[in-house]
Amino acid sequence: MRVTIRPARARDALECGRICYEGFSAIASGHNFPVDWRSEEVAVKVIEARLAHELTYGVVAEVEGRIAGSAFLKEYKPVGAIGPVTVAPRLQGGQVGRAMMENLLERARETGLAGTRLVQAAYNTQSLALYTKLGFQTRDLLVCLHGNPIATGMRGYPVRTGRVADLVDCAELCARLHGYPRREDLVEALELQSLTVVTREGRVTGYSTGVHFRGHTVAETNPDARALIAAAADLPEPGLLMPARNGELLRWALDHGLRITQPLTLMTRGWYEAGEGAWLPSIHG
Repeated sequence: MRVTIRPARARDALECGRICYEGFSAIASGHNFPVDWRSEEVAVKVIEARLAHELTYGVVAEVEGRIAGSAFLKEYKPVGAIGPVTVAPRLQGGQVGRAMMENLLERARETGLAGTRLVQAAYNTQSLALYTKLGFQTRDLLVCLHGNPIATGMRGYPVRTGRVADLVDCAELCARLHGYPRREDLVEALELQSLTVVTREGRVTGYSTGVHFRGHTVAETNPDARALIAAAADLPEPGLLMPARNGELLRWALDHGLRITQPLTLMTRGWYEAGEGAWLPSIHG
């Protein structure tokens, strides 16, 4: 079987979205887990967003002239984010996924990224094996949590909408706790009006680009993180991601009605710093 890799184009969105939905559905259903995308239409919108993103590099795999999968790399420096990586169900476990990943990793090298991150479903042993063979290291066990939003305030930990003036403080906080500032994520969240911050004694002690699958949260302490989670008015499917090793924060979430829907792993290649404080990764790490 010959696999051809080419750049992803806007006109690929419908077919790549269909494959994305069917690919994830086949794996999740086969392991009796919920599917990340509610419908094929949602998956298409995710792919369209990746294709339209100016800092995202995307590729399509073709087999016998037909699209067999797609993969994307957000070229945020110094750490890039990989995903989604999807392969048509009939071709999973073959060479398609490896070919696309090798292309993305070469792109990361050419553009000077210090490291790359991804999050994969822990029950998907094939992708776990592939990423490990490609040099990725498992860094954290994550859980996806879903349920009704807690939607309440916490005394002493006021949460408000982020402003332009907060960008420097949020970037500095992330750099101090995690080793790099994630400025691009912060600017995007501000543009989408999804950035929230928690303050204590007049300073920013935590922020969230969105309490959901595609947002990340960085906080000095668990109470700061709890305030950001509790202030979210909505918790869209499939939910939020949380490191299972933070037992205190996880117990609090479970005690407030959230439930674990699936396990995932955070994997990195190249530069990595474990970080301090409390945090919630996005689906891209």
